[in-house]
Amino acid sequence: MEDFGFYLVMTNPRVGYERCCEAAVAAGVRMVQLRMKDVPRATLLDMAKRLVPIVRGSTTRLIIDDDASVAAEAGADGVHVGQDDMPVAEVRRLYPEIGIVGLSTHSPAQAAASVAAEPDYIGVGPVFATPTKKIPDPVLGTETAGRMVKSVPFPAVAIGGIDEGNLEPVLAAGARNWAVVRAVCLADDPLAAIRRIQRLGADIIERLA
Repeated sequence: MEDFGFYLVMTNPRVGYERCCEAAVAAGVRMVQLRMKDVPRATLLDMAKRLVPIVRGSTTRLIIDDDASVAAEAGADGVHVGQDDMPVAEVRRLYPEIGIVGLSTHSPAQAAASVAAEPDYIGVGPVFATPTKKIPDPVLGTETAGRMVKSVPFPAVAIGGIDEGNLEPVLAAGARNWAVVRAVCLADDPLAAIRRIQRLGADIIERLA
């Protein structure tokens, strides 16, 4: 799998999941994750089925957080599993129709162990403090996150509290894929927010080259 740059995680977007997903497609975001914590499976499945037609035919890939069975039933492009979710190998065995399997990592040891699991990409975080999880993992900081990103042979996406104000040190540490949650989900105009961060990321990477 190639690097994908901007990765949007949709969690309670102010404008609603469908409009937020439409903005991501319009901006050419390569990866969009549907993350709905603590909702019934039926609710997650219903929303996933609403989003699949929005991304269909575009360059945007829809990833479902945690639940491989929902990803498969909805026809999504992939699933993102955590350390306590179904193992990557088990996802591939039970749901061969799922094309992309991502894995969260929260420490250098977990990043090292991910190499044997062979996900399509890993999440590395939280880079900064973030309120989006009830029980947050320890903050890594840019230096540790950068080492983890460089330690794996597949794409690694930095995640956790990343916005326009702190993207530069994340990219300077070596990340080439970065996930954004609140900076887009709290925006009244998600398309404008996405495009600002995309431009900023491109400018920073060009300066660092």
